[in-house]
Amino acid sequence: MKNSKVLVWSIVVALGGFLFGFDTAVISGAEKAIQHLWDLSAVEHGFTVSIALIGTVLGAMLGGIPADRLGRKTTLFWIAVLYLVSSLGSALATDWYVFIFFRFLGGLGVGASSVAAPMYISEISPAKSRGKMVGLFQFNVVFGILIAYFSNYFMQDMGDNAWRWMLGVQALPSLIFLLAILYVPESPRWLIMKKGDVQQAREILNIIDTETSEETLFAIMNANEETKDKPSARLFSAKYKTPVMLAILFAVFNQVSGINAIIYYSPRIFEMTGLGAKAAFLSSAGIGFVNFAFTLLAINFIDRFGRRTLMAIGSVGVIITLGLVARAFFIQDFTGVPVFLFVYIAFFAFSQGAVIWVFISEIFPNEVRANGQALGSFTHWFMAAVIAFSFPIISEYLGGGITFSFFAIMMILQLIFVWRIMPETKGTSLERTDKTLVLH
Repeated sequence: MKNSKVLVWSIVVALGGFLFGFDTAVISGAEKAIQHLWDLSAVEHGFTVSIALIGTVLGAMLGGIPADRLGRKTTLFWIAVLYLVSSLGSALATDWYVFIFFRFLGGLGVGASSVAAPMYISEISPAKSRGKMVGLFQFNVVFGILIAYFSNYFMQDMGDNAWRWMLGVQALPSLIFLLAILYVPESPRWLIMKKGDVQQAREILNIIDTETSEETLFAIMNANEETKDKPSARLFSAKYKTPVMLAILFAVFNQVSGINAIIYYSPRIFEMTGLGAKAAFLSSAGIGFVNFAFTLLAINFIDRFGRRTLMAIGSVGVIITLGLVARAFFIQDFTGVPVFLFVYIAFFAFSQGAVIWVFISEIFPNEVRANGQALGSFTHWFMAAVIAFSFPIISEYLGGGITFSFFAIMMILQLIFVWRIMPETKGTSLERTDKTLVLH
């Protein structure tokens, strides 16, 4: 990366992704202890695990509003506050209802973060390295998942209150994120589109890339001129039907792959295949490591090979591995299932995991980007909540074979989507990408 300041800004904002990942995965180590502590039924247990996702759905749905009105930076600051309060409150909860409330707050932070952080990074990144820069967000998500799994593994023997330590340790990176976000600038695109502050935007664009700053400034101002005398842009209008359709389908496919069922319930899934509790926790940490390693690999290829190529490779891989896991449940022979799941995670991380936030942040025009990002994030997290809530119930009544077969069939549909519908967005400016996907 030629400009170290842009890299630093992106890394700071991507810390929101680390907390997103940590918050998402840490419950996998605490969920069984919490179920026993408060004697939760299957439905109450599913609600406990999915409450953060319900908050995430609302955070994603509403996250575009402060991102547009207050700015990307201010929104990220308040997201950091939510993470900090949630981690401390969940760890110190005295009853189930208090726990539910603070986990819900953390979910709001995760949802809003999935809107504001990728959008901010996409708006400050040079076109030629935008995939890698926005990919830092997903890299930090999976790094957070990895650290959560290892943290859970090392804390599992800390007695009856081990789950409190698992959840409370998140307060430290939350505080670091809160302080660091004060030192990043506002998005130049937001400054022009919402504040009309051309001078400050020019200064930031000069820091980003002096060679292209004036060209980029002109493109942003031109896009702003085209829309400012028109009625307020409505996301759900015929003009934006293509990016809306792409964002919704991409987000749905991301979750019907079964990824969050595996992340949230990985120790339980491994125990279903016959592993002991300790081995199940260690295998979950292994999933986190594979996720991390292949996301890092994808970040290095996403601007070189493009988004569609990674998605095509990943889709084929997850179809095969999910099919093998389903077969193992049908014949009740679980030999190799941990390996199948590791390979599944590798293909997912290399494709959907790395591409989703990059792709959704690229396909909407400046005037509706915040709302478009919110739509994609809302769809993603709504489906994640549905999967997380229903997985223990469906797998208990229908069995693992049918459950994983459903995930595999959905990935066949995803492959068709990639092959026939998904456009390539690598290497083009956000303004040029807008013109290819929006009706004028």
